[in-house]
Amino acid sequence: MTNDTVNSPAGSRLFEPTRLGPLALPNRLVMAPLTRNRAAADGVPTPIMATHYAQRASAGLIIAEGTTPNAVGQTYPDIPGIHTPAQVDGWRAVTGAVRAAGGRMFLQLQHGGRIGHPDNSGFTPVAPSPLPLPDGLHTRAGHTASVVPHELSPEEIRATVADYADAARRAVGAGFEGVEVHSANGMLPHQFLAPNTNRRSDAYGGPVENRIRFAVEVVRAVADAIGPERVGLRVSPGIAINGVDEAGETEAIYTALVGALADEGLAYLHIIFADPEQPLFRALRQAWPGTLIANPDLGWGVPLPPDGGRAAGERLLAAGADLISLGRGFLANPDLVERLRTGAPLNAVRDQYLMYTGGEEGYNDYPTLAGTRGLAAAV
Repeated sequence: MTNDTVNSPAGSRLFEPTRLGPLALPNRLVMAPLTRNRAAADGVPTPIMATHYAQRASAGLIIAEGTTPNAVGQTYPDIPGIHTPAQVDGWRAVTGAVRAAGGRMFLQLQHGGRIGHPDNSGFTPVAPSPLPLPDGLHTRAGHTASVVPHELSPEEIRATVADYADAARRAVGAGFEGVEVHSANGMLPHQFLAPNTNRRSDAYGGPVENRIRFAVEVVRAVADAIGPERVGLRVSPGIAINGVDEAGETEAIYTALVGALADEGLAYLHIIFADPEQPLFRALRQAWPGTLIANPDLGWGVPLPPDGGRAAGERLLAAGADLISLGRGFLANPDLVERLRTGAPLNAVRDQYLMYTGGEEGYNDYPTLAGTRGLAAAV
């Protein structure tokens, strides 16, 4: 492990101060990137987003939600971007609010690839191969059948890689400490990795060493643009989502990908739905010399455990993770760090519909412990 630590008065390594490259972190808890559809229609972050992230600034690190590096990469309505001056200005207000509250932020760069629609972006989506998303997707008109994506030419691949690098520069200019390249959950880099979404026969398709090429080129271009110590990579080994199927090649794919990037000096590797008992998790931990962020599998569509994932996070730390990312716990609890530290009860996630509807409800109106106590005292 690479992080310097001190003994935690709370008796748990989750609450130890540590480091992420040049960044001093007050604890090992990371707010995972959470799509919330609160940007304006043109992808500009809104004032309520600044409030939302500032409320959660006690996290050791915040990774802001998936943000498109170019217009064609947009997935769903009201997703933020980082490819126009207005979007940069909007994000600068967010990072300023978080910094004023004592927090630190990375921005997740998310290109949806075939997870896109002209009704959302104005463009035909692009992908490694012309294979549509199987189940359709949400647009401003409601649930809509997906369209056949345009297969990226080699020249268009190079332009897309350059778009990631430009987006990373804009993110740093907007006040982020760094960026995370989203190569998980069926997004464009993941579409290149998986054999069922990548049917190419050129240098970006076929054997595993070719299919990892796009992700490696993106990460290296971003690292060249802003410095490797500012760049993280998110992966989801073995997770079948958005029609991606790794077809029994998961170990080969991620062993090759992590091996290709292990010596680049990156800020971190972020593994979602990490299982400390899984041999691949242990192998990737051994192969990765830098900081490892692990996101425990707490189930989806089921209530969070009463401890909000604390025990699962501690098991992952014991298995070699350096930082623990949590999603829904931070969604419903602005002061999640303090609640986990003290064993206080957690707010439950309200109606899932409110996650993606826009506005303050189900977004910025979850009470803090202090607010809950004040309300009880007033009754």
